[in-house]
Order: sequence, then structure tokens, then C-alpha cells
Amino acid sequence: MSLALFPLNTVLFPGCNLDLQIFEPRYLSLISRCMKQNSSFGVVCIVDGAEVGAAAAELAAVGCEALIRDFQQLPNGLLGIRVIGGRRFRVERAQVLADQLTMAEVQWLDEPPALPLDAEHDDLLALLGALSAHPMVASLGLPSPVADQHGLLNQLAYLLPLDSQRKVQLLAMDDIDAGLQLLQQLLEQLQAGVSAGT
Repeated sequence: MSLALFPLNTVLFPGCNLDLQIFEPRYLSLISRCMKQNSSFGVVCIVDGAEVGAAAAELAAVGCEALIRDFQQLPNGLLGIRVIGGRRFRVERAQVLADQLTMAEVQWLDEPPALPLDAEHDDLLALLGALSAHPMVASLGLPSPVADQHGLLNQLAYLLPLDSQRKVQLLAMDDIDAGLQLLQQLLEQLQAGVSAGT
């Protein structure tokens, strides 16, 4: 399937909301087309390049579909949109058009089965609850409470201050239990780094 890409210095996860300010002609045209056709676009993390100007030289291999949920004219005159993450995809081929919009042939990835939460996830759920209480996170309107292990992994991976490479790794994982174990290890590394700095 052909999908327009919106490269960013962030990683979007399924079920998570992201607010964007649109001002470049290529993306204004893309958003207008998506709203008219009730279609979606893809958010991919930039590996090499910038968000503004010429198309990024290198993008992550896995991204997330973005579905437009709301839009408004912002006080600064720019178009503001809120998207929610949909399906994950793998970028098979990408090409940059004359207007610097990147189009890609993508392969949708199968979604892991919805596995229930249990007692072993209590610590991660408590962490998510603490993060969600922050006003900036609360303003994102993430689904609460999370329904299953996949939702827990997606929301924590989205909100925690992990580097982009790790976030893309977590997005690409099909084994949710392994993803939550990796997330636990990354949390321990983050906490160790904080302790070392105090």
C-alpha cells in the first residue's frame, strides 16, 4: 500500500495521541487531502535529517499510522491537528516527490493478541498512573485505564524519556511480554542513571 509519510523526531505508538503544528505547504496539502478523503498518513522517526525543509535522508524502518482526530487554527496562525496512532507498518520503499513529500510503499504489521494485565504489571501500571497525572500528559487524553498489555507497553514507551532508537525498537516488537521486559530493563537503566547523577 502507498502511504504519505510525516517524518518527525518522535515515535508515535498505536492508541496514543500526538499534537502537531502544520505550516509547510507539503504537509498542509497532505492534511487537507487526508481530511477530504477520510484517509491517514504515516509517522516515522527521523534517523538522519531535520523535520523542516528538505526531506530527511534516512528514516526508521517501522512507523505508525496517524489518524486525524481534531484540528483547529492556533493563536500563532498555524494549523493544529491531533492524531491518534493506528496500525504499525514497515517501510518497504520510499521516494521523495518534487514538493519534498515522502511517499512509501508500506507493509502493515500484524497486531499482537490482546493479553490481559495481571499482578506482575502492577509496578508499570503505577508508573503509568503517575505519568498520566502530569498536566502535560493529561492534556494528551490518552486512553485510561489501559485495556491490556499492548496498551501498557505502547503508552509507557511513548511517554518515557527513552532515545528514539529504543522507542522504534519497542514499536517494532511483536512479542509484548518481551517488550515489557525490555521496558523494565530500560527503566532500571534510567533510574540507575538518575541515582548516579545525584
